[in-house]
Amino acid sequence: MEKRNKALLLAGIGVLVLIAVGVGLFFAFSGGGAADKTRRNVLILARDYMDKGSYDRALDLLDKLLIENAADEEARALRDEAVDAQKRGQEDAAAAAAKAEESGQKALAQSLDKLGQKLAKTPVPGPSPGAAAANAAAAAAQKAQVEAEAEARAKKAEEESRRKAEAEAEAARKRAEAEDLAKKSRELQDKMRAVSELVDRGRKAVDSGDFAAGGKLFDEAKGKLPEGEDKFAGQKLAEMADSLYGASRKNPGPDGDQALKDSIQTARDAKKKDAANPLPFYTLGKINADLNQTDNAIAELKEATRLDPKNYLYSYELGKAYFKARRYEDARQAFEAAGTANPKFEPAFFNLGVTWKALGDQGKALDAFKRSTQVKPDYGRAWQEIGKIQAARGERGPAVESYRKAIQFEPDNAQAMRELAVVYADGGAYKEAEGLFTRALGVKDDALTNYNMATVKLKLGKDAEALRFAEKAATLSPTTASFQYTLGLAAEGAGKADAAIAAYAEAARLDRKYAEPRINLGRIYLESGFVDKALASLDEAYKADPRSFEANNNLGNAYGKKGLFEKSVFHYEAALALAPRDATVRLNLARAYVSADQREKARDGYVELLKLAPQEWDAYFELGKLLAAMGDSAGAKKTLADLLAKKPDYPKKSEVEKMLAGL
Repeated sequence: MEKRNKALLLAGIGVLVLIAVGVGLFFAFSGGGAADKTRRNVLILARDYMDKGSYDRALDLLDKLLIENAADEEARALRDEAVDAQKRGQEDAAAAAAKAEESGQKALAQSLDKLGQKLAKTPVPGPSPGAAAANAAAAAAQKAQVEAEAEARAKKAEEESRRKAEAEAEAARKRAEAEDLAKKSRELQDKMRAVSELVDRGRKAVDSGDFAAGGKLFDEAKGKLPEGEDKFAGQKLAEMADSLYGASRKNPGPDGDQALKDSIQTARDAKKKDAANPLPFYTLGKINADLNQTDNAIAELKEATRLDPKNYLYSYELGKAYFKARRYEDARQAFEAAGTANPKFEPAFFNLGVTWKALGDQGKALDAFKRSTQVKPDYGRAWQEIGKIQAARGERGPAVESYRKAIQFEPDNAQAMRELAVVYADGGAYKEAEGLFTRALGVKDDALTNYNMATVKLKLGKDAEALRFAEKAATLSPTTASFQYTLGLAAEGAGKADAAIAAYAEAARLDRKYAEPRINLGRIYLESGFVDKALASLDEAYKADPRSFEANNNLGNAYGKKGLFEKSVFHYEAALALAPRDATVRLNLARAYVSADQREKARDGYVELLKLAPQEWDAYFELGKLLAAMGDSAGAKKTLADLLAKKPDYPKKSEVEKMLAGL
């Protein structure tokens, strides 16, 4: 067999020699000058096509020259240059459609946490200042939904990028295969062409969902692989495995599962045939990543990048696998390698930014995200990440501009709208936040956005409007305690006390450690005269959060109404420690001291209060009475005289004058 193959090869060479001689004779007898001029014109035209980026047309012209004269070194060199330029162009084109929504994952939840923290420090106008604190809890409750939305968008973009990149890789493979095929004997060429045709037909069948026909064609191709051509066999098997893998991703269910199994086995067979081909390692790496076999994915993708370090997709997928394994430093290096291999592949820089965030370097993360927008100025997801970092740094103006760009390039990005609304609300621009939440609801009418809209409406004093959105949020997510609490706030602000009580009670039931709804219930009961109910609710709030100002202040009031003045003093003191400059709690504490017969403390409390709030007129009156009761007539006279001098129209002026006359 070996001798026969050699004979065929020699015969083939003889034929090529005869053809070459014939071509030479043709040019010799037909006028070399004209032929050479035609050749030169073809080369010039090919170069012109290359300069304009029309590489296929250039290659068609050059292929014709090489078919006529395979020894034309100038045409061959220009052909190689065109192939390389086309490959670079294809890589650049792949970048434009690459996965724009990768990683990450916690974008909106972090921004909403920030809004919750801000609002917790700035109480909502109305019955309770604790309403805003529920934002953080709401963000946590909705985190899974937000991450799922982001992941779905990322997967869609990634699939589009992968399809384009692999289509371009396929074109490059076919060109390389054609070049290799030209070097084979005619008989071997025919066999290889037949196998390639079967593989192509099988891939088309598989891509269209006809797994039975595709599998049959693949089996036929495997049976016709020429002996001794392991490199060719490895490549064809790798192509089959890659096709089956793609089909498995597009076809969930039994057919997809079988395609995945066949892909794994075929890729393994490809590796046995040609261990130097990176494609089967790449395919197995992606499969293992999908199956969350991260260590195996890393091993396969590392080998693919070792075999072809210039392939940016291999480095990119390796970076993703490293990131998934929380090997962030390795992920950083892989993404940087992908960006170096293809400086116009913006997902590499985007994911590099995500990795720098995981490494805790916000500055380098910001640089990487900005680099991705330099490559792709309309990269909305990157602008969104830039805005998020700028907002966290307190750079509100730049953050607003970045978020606006994100929304400009992705008009349906409800997340970016919500996050920009958070930035506005964080700066007190509630009207702007209201407008953005309205836009976001136009894209997706979800519980979280309704909740945030209700919160902003409360900040704007639009309680009746807030109620509508709070009701929608609580209906869409009835088990989220913070949504029920905000519903209670809105209902109370709108004058619907019964609905408020029901909502507060439900929020308390859903979250045993949620202090705010218990505080508001206690306050309502206290105002309605149900002191025992108030104490029960407020005591639960205090146990849930002993450092709550509202819980302690209201407990001081409730225990005072019950005549338990020592306990009243205890809670007022705790409230004062939490808010030392609060004049109201100082006045309440001084009164509690009086009721508890702690006169010296009461006197000192009034004195400190008047230093802090010199226009607290009742404090003058009460201090004067206290000093008189303590036998300090001079002090009492001075205090009461100061009151009338500073506030001549004091409502209790007649009482003050009677006291002064008796001193």
